[in-house]
Amino acid sequence: MTAPLHDTSAAETAAVDVAADVPQKDIEGRSPWKIAWVRLKRDKVALAGGVVVLLLVLVALLAPLIVDAFGHPPEELHEDQIDPLLGTPIGSWGGISSDFLLGVEPVNGRDVFSRIIYGARISLLVAFLSAFVAVSLGTLFGVIAGYFGGWVDAAISRVMDLLLAFPQLLFIIALISVTPNELFGFSGSGLRIAVLVLVIGFFGWPYIGRIVRGQTLSLREREYVEAARSLGAGRSYILFRELLPNLVAPITVYTTLMIPTNILTEAALSFLGVGVKPPTPSWGEMLQTAVRTYEDDPVFMIIPGLAIFITVLAFNLFGDGVRDALDPKGSR
Repeated sequence: MTAPLHDTSAAETAAVDVAADVPQKDIEGRSPWKIAWVRLKRDKVALAGGVVVLLLVLVALLAPLIVDAFGHPPEELHEDQIDPLLGTPIGSWGGISSDFLLGVEPVNGRDVFSRIIYGARISLLVAFLSAFVAVSLGTLFGVIAGYFGGWVDAAISRVMDLLLAFPQLLFIIALISVTPNELFGFSGSGLRIAVLVLVIGFFGWPYIGRIVRGQTLSLREREYVEAARSLGAGRSYILFRELLPNLVAPITVYTTLMIPTNILTEAALSFLGVGVKPPTPSWGEMLQTAVRTYEDDPVFMIIPGLAIFITVLAFNLFGDGVRDALDPKGSR
């Protein structure tokens, strides 16, 4: 005698009623940038680099307030802090004390802390502005070369090859040497900063131009571009509404990696004497001054060297994290 089948209709009805009582969560769509932010938050090293970068930017912006609270004017001399016979700071560790947090410069006694703070303004200003110039030119010419192709692509590509082969450092040194003391309303360190920004940015755009050109060559064959073209969209619409939004990610990645290179370039030029004019504070100029006194006061060389090292490292770590977040297929 077979066992009677269980009547499951009542159980199924009860389960349906319970499921109906449970509030259903709406499925939330996430944009590519939100997905990238989630990936970036998982990279603790990149976040640490980003925090340091943010602090450096705040320090540069708030330099006058910080120096007023914890230091002395960067160009103020404190000869009473210098040994008159040796020309070195009085006391150990380069004259570090509660009054001079990072000591004083040899010979003249200027506050190292204040000059490091104000030097951050010069380095970041040159780095960010020159990166803006390079990204603007590189994006413009890269998109034009990749989209139009043909002789336009060939001409722009040859210009990029020429600039990439040009001795940038020697050209900047020669240009600064023949630059007058006043030009277009700029003079002194302001003129030097303007020249550095323009020249570094001008010679930097071919690097990002090649990347944007390659991405544009790939994107212009995509279905959404063909669809826009078939619907009668003009070239300007396709360039600015279809291509450029999809180039933001690679441009952002390359910009974060370009800024530390610009910081090193500015420091190298200041070290060679073609950067900002003394007594305007600059990390590279401080290193150049320290070369003459490092045997008697090595602390004065270590401090600006560490400032450059920490800044470049923070930008590189943050840039690597941004690259991995926006391009997970290329992660390490």
